[in-house]
Amino acid sequence: GVCVTRRTPRSSFTMSAMSAQSAQCSTFASRKRVCGTPVKASRAFVVPTRAASSARSVVVEAADKKKVLIVNTNGGGHANIGFWLAKTLGAAGHEVTMNVVGEEGDKKMQKTPFTLFDEIRALGVKTVWCNPDALKSVHGDAKFDVVVDNNGKDMETVGPVADFAVAAGASQFLFVSSAGIYKPTVAPPHVEGDAVKESSGHAVVEAHLKTLPLKMSSFRPQYLTGYGSNKDCEEWFFDRIVRGRPILVPGSGDQLSSVTHAEDLATMIASAIGNDAAAGGNF
Repeated sequence: GVCVTRRTPRSSFTMSAMSAQSAQCSTFASRKRVCGTPVKASRAFVVPTRAASSARSVVVEAADKKKVLIVNTNGGGHANIGFWLAKTLGAAGHEVTMNVVGEEGDKKMQKTPFTLFDEIRALGVKTVWCNPDALKSVHGDAKFDVVVDNNGKDMETVGPVADFAVAAGASQFLFVSSAGIYKPTVAPPHVEGDAVKESSGHAVVEAHLKTLPLKMSSFRPQYLTGYGSNKDCEEWFFDRIVRGRPILVPGSGDQLSSVTHAEDLATMIASAIGNDAAAGGNF
């Protein structure tokens, strides 16, 4: 088997925000949630200094502290994005509220990354549970500088969050979209500027957000891995790599894919906060 990776062209903002952090995948006790997990079963998180940036680290600066609301999905691979984003922003000194959709007593909360929430609470992150249409009743007249939607896929779910963001005085709205927005091609992954399915829920949401009095940015990840994940399908590949096993590729082997560590994606999203260069961009 052959494992092929390709660095795709990206915008200058994306490149400046995405200094890759290499996670050593050396120990696999099982297929599930083990890639990048160190011996103490907790991926150590440090916000590096500027001086340390030369040592393959990403600098997350928070010169202007922001009040950030993250509306986070309660399941699937994207849930870990919100966890890492809250961790990144909390460590950088921002005032962060993690709003998970659904109920705190839901059985989904017995899975990672929700079982790891003490890690973000230790950084001062506030955790609450409510659905998008109940944001006003739960948060009242609270004001936020930035609202992040890491939950919705259509106007029914994102619309109420965007309306709340405007009412809460937010100046910036960050939408975690999906690479599923792109029209299928023979050999993905896609790059910014590729044709999208205009009628898809994600595309309709992105178009709507650009009409609002907010500086919006959209992020379109494909597949995710890393500490805190509640899915094991991506870990299968790394499990075989570290054991020297061939990577089984279906079909002709021409189709390419992209697997990103959730921490790297969260660091990129965090770098967009307060960054005018990210306004209106798709990444």
